[in-house]
Amino acid sequence: MKRTLLTLFTLLCLLPAAADEGMWLPSLISSRIDDMRAKGFRLSAEDIYSINQASMKDAVVLFDGGCTGELVSAEGLLLTNHHCGYDAIQRHSTVEHDYLTHGFWARTRAEELPNKDLNVRFLVRMEEITKRLAAGETPEEIIARAEAEAPGYRASIEQMYYGNQQFLFVYEQFDDVRLVAAPPSSIGKFGGDTDNWIWPRHTGDFSIFRIYASRDNKPAAYSPDNVPYRPKRHFTISTKGFREGDFTMIYGFPGNTQEYILSDAVAYIAERSDPAKIAIRDGRLEIISRAQESDPALRIHYAAKHASIANAWKKWQGEVLGIQRRGTVAAKRAYEEEFARWAQDKPEYRDVVAGLKAEYARITDPYFAREITLETLAALPGKYTPEERQKEFFPRRETPERELFHWQVGEYARRCPVLFQIPEFLDGVAKYGTVDAYAERLFEETWNGGETPLSDSLQNGIKRMLNHITWLTGTKSLRNLTSKHLNELYTRYVKGLQEWDTERAFYPDANLTLRVAYGTIAGYEYADGEYHKPQTTLDGIIAKDNPEIYDYDIPQALRDLYASKDYGRWGVEIDGRRTVPVCFLASNHTTGGNSGSPVLNANGELIGINFDRTWRSTMSDIAFDPSICRNIAVDIRYVLFVIDRIGDADYLLQEMKIK
Repeated sequence: MKRTLLTLFTLLCLLPAAADEGMWLPSLISSRIDDMRAKGFRLSAEDIYSINQASMKDAVVLFDGGCTGELVSAEGLLLTNHHCGYDAIQRHSTVEHDYLTHGFWARTRAEELPNKDLNVRFLVRMEEITKRLAAGETPEEIIARAEAEAPGYRASIEQMYYGNQQFLFVYEQFDDVRLVAAPPSSIGKFGGDTDNWIWPRHTGDFSIFRIYASRDNKPAAYSPDNVPYRPKRHFTISTKGFREGDFTMIYGFPGNTQEYILSDAVAYIAERSDPAKIAIRDGRLEIISRAQESDPALRIHYAAKHASIANAWKKWQGEVLGIQRRGTVAAKRAYEEEFARWAQDKPEYRDVVAGLKAEYARITDPYFAREITLETLAALPGKYTPEERQKEFFPRRETPERELFHWQVGEYARRCPVLFQIPEFLDGVAKYGTVDAYAERLFEETWNGGETPLSDSLQNGIKRMLNHITWLTGTKSLRNLTSKHLNELYTRYVKGLQEWDTERAFYPDANLTLRVAYGTIAGYEYADGEYHKPQTTLDGIIAKDNPEIYDYDIPQALRDLYASKDYGRWGVEIDGRRTVPVCFLASNHTTGGNSGSPVLNANGELIGINFDRTWRSTMSDIAFDPSICRNIAVDIRYVLFVIDRIGDADYLLQEMKIK
């Protein structure tokens, strides 16, 4: 069919064309290697992924089940983000030893701190098993066979293209992972929530861990007898710098994208779901922030919770802005209409778009109720443990905890569709007269640790309602607005898109499996006449430095180094001044899970650690806009500078291969 000019414009908005969109499976990267080399890459597909020899995949790990890390020494030294290691750093922190505020630097191997339940996984191999499953092998049989190959092996089967392809992923898991170093939060979390998702950025978002293994280099539970793991491959570090337009590559574990969802789902996200969740978290963050400002112990206690709430809160705001700016809903709708016209004489695909729309109409309200429930009632503590109650500052938490109860219960009552409100909740409101009175009663019973608190019945009601919504949608995979029938329809829809739109470069949605993304060092036009350069420096940190604001109060040592300009080998000339590079922008396609991913140059050398996206780039989970979607990385030269000059931990640099 000939396409109209309007449709051509729509397609140009949706297609990657020559842009840097895509999260590619490493085992199939040979299909992209010509394009990568045309953009400057100097290595081969075998260098990226190989099961016959050591390759880049052997230097990349899934860190703590939700981030990425990379090996930078022959002795198991691992870099990831500060925010990925944040929980571990917090667990080791006390008022007396506040590693969040002051940083942590192990001076010997004996001082490296073990972390319960923290693990890393290396990908051993991935293979397509679509035909094996079709031939009658069960997923359980395939997984059991793979995990029996060696101690420490873990396996999973993941769908690609909504089940049109199935892949087996086999990992080797290491459970002894120790904290080696972390900069002060005023470096590792510089700018805090104010700067989160924002450019220009000046955050030294890194932490350092070490993987330990048995003496035969195999996975082992924590033991003082374990020794540093000897990896098959670790990255060489390049300090030679880069220029705008230079090739970059991300190797990591992106968590979740929805590139092929219908316009109805995008409208739900931008017009209903995100705005409601943003408003709920506005109130929660305001209450927690007041508590943190009032008491140092409360600041530490609520630090990880505040960061967790604020991260998605700000991301959703940027997502809405990006979707609106790009006109994503209208563009997708036009694309779907064009596909539907093509499919009119094809029985397999003729009714699939109409079916998707009808299913969205059926499940939207219950799914919205689920989201509101999780943001409000389910986010309240079910009880306060005896250990918590014995803490010295427990009474000081009473006011913020009471406020959180009242806010979240009230928001549930205001926002959850009445048809899906929990019967126990409605009964409680009726019994105590008002929503506010019921919230107070819930808080008092929970706070005082009654043997049979009223919250018990509410917690059971929450579980029953969430189970009911799971039953209603017919799927346990409720991370996104979805249902069993939607997934079945999407299997046909995406297959049809691939048959119809032969010009489009299709790649599977992210699902926390190892992927390659590539692009270039690139700034962007933020607004009319306002171009954002792709590099920030130490000068920008000093400009933001403010001792009266916790997130901007940098260590005095950093101020002194700036004053003396004693940067050593880490100083460079930028725009005619001697400084230290801090962060940079690139056009790689990333999402959550890519936090901590290595950013590599054309030679496969480490030049940075990915940690964020620009604010309006967050819509790249739904539609990638090459003109504005940028990932943010901390420059490896700043990481080394902080290790050397702030941590006085030059001994760590001796392990690394630095060019």
